[in-house]
Amino acid sequence: MKEKELIKLAQNGDTKAFETLVMNYKNRLYRIAFSVCSRMPSETQDVAQETLISAFENIGSFKTNSAFGTWLYRIAANKCWQRFRKAKTENRSDMPDETKKGHPSRFCTEENAIKKELSRVVIGALEKLPVNYSMAIVLSDIEGLSDFEAAKKMGLSLGAFKTRLHRARNMLKKQLNDLR
Repeated sequence: MKEKELIKLAQNGDTKAFETLVMNYKNRLYRIAFSVCSRMPSETQDVAQETLISAFENIGSFKTNSAFGTWLYRIAANKCWQRFRKAKTENRSDMPDETKKGHPSRFCTEENAIKKELSRVVIGALEKLPVNYSMAIVLSDIEGLSDFEAAKKMGLSLGAFKTRLHRARNMLKKQLNDLR
């Protein structure tokens, strides 16, 4: 049975069709979840499961003129970003409030606030990029992987990765310049 037929059946509530459909993407989905959630590899399984649940719940809104794999990939990436943001928020709230102890000077507090705001702006700009571009930046510039390692994680040739990273950086630069 063709993918479009399986999608139509799944959209009409056929759980077996949905199961058959996602089985074709299962390995790719786990690779995507692992590569996007590379900062939190223990989350890969949960993200993959949440992606499948979300895809099942929202299959009715899937546009059949789009690629199903890309749609799943986008859901997985969004789930990873949600977990990443949640983990960052939890880590910040667990940090001791040093200002109560009187340790940092007012300058340090202001500097931290500026860094925090800058991080928020950059993450916001990254999230506006297409996932395959933001992932290139995250793997290379945030995770610090070599181009070869990042290309391998993304399933790209080294040349294709370098091109994508260059384009991603230009897109991010434009996003940040537009904020001025």
